[in-house]
Amino acid sequence: MEQMFRLAKISWGSRAVVAAPLVSLFFALIPGSSLAQSEPIRVVATIGMIGDLAEQVAGPCGVVTTLMGPGVDPHLYQATSGDVRDLDRAQLILYAGLSLEGQLGNVLAGFSQRKPTVAVADRAVPESMRIAPEEGYAYDPHVWMDAELWAQAVPVIASALAAAAPECQADIEARAARYQIEVQAMHDWIRAATLTIPASQRLLITAHDAFAYYGRAYGLELAAIQGISTQSEAAIADIRAVAERIADSRVPAVFLETTIHPRTIQAVIDAAGALGATVRLGGDLYGDALGDRSTLAGTYLGMMYVNTRTIVEALGGTLPGLPEELEAWRERRGLLEESR
Repeated sequence: MEQMFRLAKISWGSRAVVAAPLVSLFFALIPGSSLAQSEPIRVVATIGMIGDLAEQVAGPCGVVTTLMGPGVDPHLYQATSGDVRDLDRAQLILYAGLSLEGQLGNVLAGFSQRKPTVAVADRAVPESMRIAPEEGYAYDPHVWMDAELWAQAVPVIASALAAAAPECQADIEARAARYQIEVQAMHDWIRAATLTIPASQRLLITAHDAFAYYGRAYGLELAAIQGISTQSEAAIADIRAVAERIADSRVPAVFLETTIHPRTIQAVIDAAGALGATVRLGGDLYGDALGDRSTLAGTYLGMMYVNTRTIVEALGGTLPGLPEELEAWRERRGLLEESR
């Protein structure tokens, strides 16, 4: 099934628990339903980007628990007793891999010996498409920032879900196919949106280096104060180097990240001011975690939309309308008036 998705041509988050007990009961009462034979499988995902994808693909076939919620930094995360309990009860564990989860990786390695445990990014993204190593990382793990690349995670998760719940395979495949089209459509929209930014202002300055895949995919230069990891404080030299980039480019805005303390970005703004440059905060970006589930940024597609809207508007671009492939998503998220 995974190969089928790869060959198909498409034209064109604290702890969160996602369940659908009423829907599951409804299906269970229908004779011949694919869900009539079993309860939804218990799935645990480490980060919101994976948890949301699993939820979209599993539908009523799965109950998804995400360990790391809004504002949680996966680089620094340590497993709690509740996490271990959830992992022990899970029938399927999904994590990013590429060293993103840091110390949690040791816990996951133990569970992988006795239950299906899938490193989604490791499996979905070929080495040739990964960004070069830094600071002890084999590769930059923030692959979801390129939506077209993250679309390759859909069949990986679908395959794992179908193996855990074979009676749901047809439902899972159908959901995965629809969702992959939406992710690809979001990629195309982001690319069109970032192209409206004046060429001289296509510089994305953030607290840490979580946006390299975004920059590569959507034509932006990157300048981050910290590297891929957030384990160490930014050095004075790093802050000054970024301030000098601001002074040279006259970029109008820099960006906070929801998992990073704002003092780092404020230090850059102050340093740029000392060099005679005026720069403002362009807004909050979601790098390592989704937003609260009650907000637009609480899903993967919503997070990518909100990030792009924030970046494009702060850097002088104009948002295009969303494509018809995202019509159902717009209705689900209440965006019909805003995005037309």
